[in-house]
Amino acid sequence: MTSVTPETAAAEPVAPKKKPLVDHLRFHKAHAHLTATFGNDTFALKAEAFARFFGTPTFLGAQTLIVALWIGANVVGLTHFDVYPFILLNLAFSLQAAYAAPLILLAQTRQAARDKANADADALHREALAVANEQRMADAAHNSQLMLELLEQNTRLTEMTKGLTERIENLTQDMHQHFVKKPLGQ
Repeated sequence: MTSVTPETAAAEPVAPKKKPLVDHLRFHKAHAHLTATFGNDTFALKAEAFARFFGTPTFLGAQTLIVALWIGANVVGLTHFDVYPFILLNLAFSLQAAYAAPLILLAQTRQAARDKANADADALHREALAVANEQRMADAAHNSQLMLELLEQNTRLTEMTKGLTERIENLTQDMHQHFVKKPLGQ
């Protein structure tokens, strides 16, 4: 068993205390499974990307161009696969709607679930911050009370020191008068 002396304590290297890393997303991890709308496999990712693509300007522009070419080619007579009243085009729109609507609804439902999960995690985070803040405020109030008590003790000790110093001075003067004789001419 080794004893620690001030010399050996000063010679031993002291590792600095590391502040623990705080994971700022710890409240969101419980909801990580909600990231992909249809799962995480290739089909699911493609289906979600397709559902998200439906509302983009690129999709609307491309669909408008295809419909214009379709109608134009059939009206002008370049082709006759879908003549007026464009029954095949109507069937294509119906088929597109039959697949698009469920995909979009599923994406919206899952996005709402993700938004709710994130809002819940944020609420938990705000609650944890509020609790930590209350604890810090209580600690600060306690430390303030301790500081006041220490200041009062310091004031009492200073007053006692002053009193003792005055007594020592008086005793010193008394001893000086008692032991030191005054010269006769004075």
